[in-house]
Amino acid sequence: MISSPDRPPAAAGLFKRIRLSILSDPVIPRTEVERKRYLLRNLVLHFRPATVPVATLRFSLTWGLGGMAAVLVLLQFGTGVLLKFAYEPTPVAAYASIQSLVSGVPFGRLIRNLHHWCAHLLVLVVLLHLLRVFFTGAFHPPRQFNWIIGLALCGLVLIANLSGYLLPWDQLAYWAVTVSTGMLEYVPWFGFALQKLIRGGPDIGPATLRIFYAVHTAVVPILLLSLMGFHFWRVRQARGLVVPRRPGAAPPEPPERVPSLPDLLLREAVVATVLIAAVMLLAIFCNAPLADPANPGLSPNPTKAPWYFAGLQELLLHLHPLFAVFIVPLAAAAALMALPYLTYETDTGGIWFASRTGRKAGIAAAVAALVAAPGLILFDEWLARSGHRFLGLPTVIADGLIPFILFLAVIALFYRVMRRRFSTSRNETVQTIVIFLAVVLTVMTVTGVWFRGAGMKLVWPWS
Repeated sequence: MISSPDRPPAAAGLFKRIRLSILSDPVIPRTEVERKRYLLRNLVLHFRPATVPVATLRFSLTWGLGGMAAVLVLLQFGTGVLLKFAYEPTPVAAYASIQSLVSGVPFGRLIRNLHHWCAHLLVLVVLLHLLRVFFTGAFHPPRQFNWIIGLALCGLVLIANLSGYLLPWDQLAYWAVTVSTGMLEYVPWFGFALQKLIRGGPDIGPATLRIFYAVHTAVVPILLLSLMGFHFWRVRQARGLVVPRRPGAAPPEPPERVPSLPDLLLREAVVATVLIAAVMLLAIFCNAPLADPANPGLSPNPTKAPWYFAGLQELLLHLHPLFAVFIVPLAAAAALMALPYLTYETDTGGIWFASRTGRKAGIAAAVAALVAAPGLILFDEWLARSGHRFLGLPTVIADGLIPFILFLAVIALFYRVMRRRFSTSRNETVQTIVIFLAVVLTVMTVTGVWFRGAGMKLVWPWS
């Protein structure tokens, strides 16, 4: 009889035959051949390659952000399933079920805290992961389409957070979603129809809660898991992560490789363990907020969108709604999708900030944005208070078209200055523009979260 590793020996005991029928490979693989077989035949680990370039194991290449995002998604699924046992998706019972969960269910408060903080951390980690991919040039061929998949995943994470934000049905959630969905009415042609579709009617009510609950617990998880699997598969199709290299150096061909088990998986396990421990500490010592029950007749002052939409809400204070809610976000989304398909002089994959020149230009762009963004916010605030903001023109022109054209002119001028001052290539110039806009958005988000008080007036956070 021909021996096979999948066929247990006839003389093996009953329990060993049962174990081998479930897992024919050794529980603890010891040789390189056994490790490779373990990866290929394991349900959870088979998407990992048998070997990886040793240079890609550097923590400073990825900072573990992709793995962190996957861990946070799994934590969200686990805690979300547990929360479904206690939550009732009706306006009458939703708030009471949350109160009962945190006060009467063993470990209920901890589970809710974990779910809440993982959701916010997931948004931050996904955005940082997106920036890391861009700044290491990991969007060049053959990874172009995977960048688009990453953008879609980022959008799904935002939808998951917004749909889950309403479920406690307290004042904070109700009015934050009211503000967020209220922005849709400024979208031309189909804005009101889209708003009515999302809300399930003209106002936030029971239909809105049912829709958000279905999206949060069914639609988004299915799409998120499907796209995550596709995303991981595309990474493998592109021969793994980009190999880090110094500016001006060519990637080694072929790169030195090591077994994924234990070299890669051990590092991933350490990052996941540290992340879970940090989230547990955060959930133990910081409770998820729960305001008074939702009251449609009493709007808090100020009424703010969730922090990940605070930059958009801040933009709405300075630009006409048509531009702030529709034109600018649409242009930003189109630009992000076009980034990997632009024509670049060189492939900067694996080089942080493209080159030494790119790093210098990037620092200059960040400093310029840190000066320009607060200055423009203060200037526009002065114009609004002094009554000179509209310039006697229709608001869509004075508050929309003119500022938008001026901003595009600033970007074009900035592009020319970078090209002349630093002699940047197209890779480096595009990167500096992205840094400039990212810092501007960060400043606007910080302003909206901490520096806007009653009536959305500028205040000091401690006042």
